[in-house]
Amino acid sequence: MSLSITKLSVGPMDNNAYLLRCTTTGEGVLVDAANEPSRLLSLIGPDGISSVVTTHRHADHWQALAEVISATGAASLAHPADAPEIPLVTDTLTDGATLHLGDLTLSVIHLVGHTPGSIALYYEGEGGHLFTGDSLFPGGVGNTFGSKENFDSLYHDVTTKLFDRLEDGVTFYPGHGKNSTIGAERPSLAAWRERGW
Repeated sequence: MSLSITKLSVGPMDNNAYLLRCTTTGEGVLVDAANEPSRLLSLIGPDGISSVVTTHRHADHWQALAEVISATGAASLAHPADAPEIPLVTDTLTDGATLHLGDLTLSVIHLVGHTPGSIALYYEGEGGHLFTGDSLFPGGVGNTFGSKENFDSLYHDVTTKLFDRLEDGVTFYPGHGKNSTIGAERPSLAAWRERGW
C-alpha cells in the first residue's frame, strides 16, 4: 500500500488517533493528537510528521496537540470555523482543499453539525480511506446534542458529501470506536433520518 495507516486509542474517552504515512517518501500526518502525548510521539517515531490535522474543536481531540507540535515542529491544521477554539493552529483547511502527504493527496470534506468546523479527510487510492472525526460512526452520524438544526445539517452533509459520492468499499475511520465501510452503513441511512440522531 502507498498509504500506511496506524490507529491508536488514547485517553479516558478512547479517542482514536491515526498516523498516516506515505510509504514512498516517509512523510507523515497525524489525525487528532487527542491525548497521551508520549504514546503518540512513540508512534510517530524518528521519521516525524509534517502536520497534525484536528478534525474538530472538542477538547478530547487535541489534549496532546501542544506537546506533539512542540516535539515534532509539525504544522497544526484545522477548519477555520473551529480553529479559534483549538490551540496552536498554524493554518486552516477548507472544504475541497487538498493536503499533500508525500506522493499522496488527501481531500478535505467539511461536515457541519457535530461542530461548525468538523472535517473529514479522504484518500481515494487503494479502495478509499476516509477519516471522519466525530461526524460519522458505525450506526449513525455524530452527536448533534439534541439540536434538530444541527442534525439536519450533519445528516445532509454526510449523505450528500460522503454516501452520494463514495463507493461502498470505502473504509471509514471514526474518532472513537471501530472502523466500518460506506457500504455497511448505507442501508441504514433512512433509519437514521427517521430517528433523528
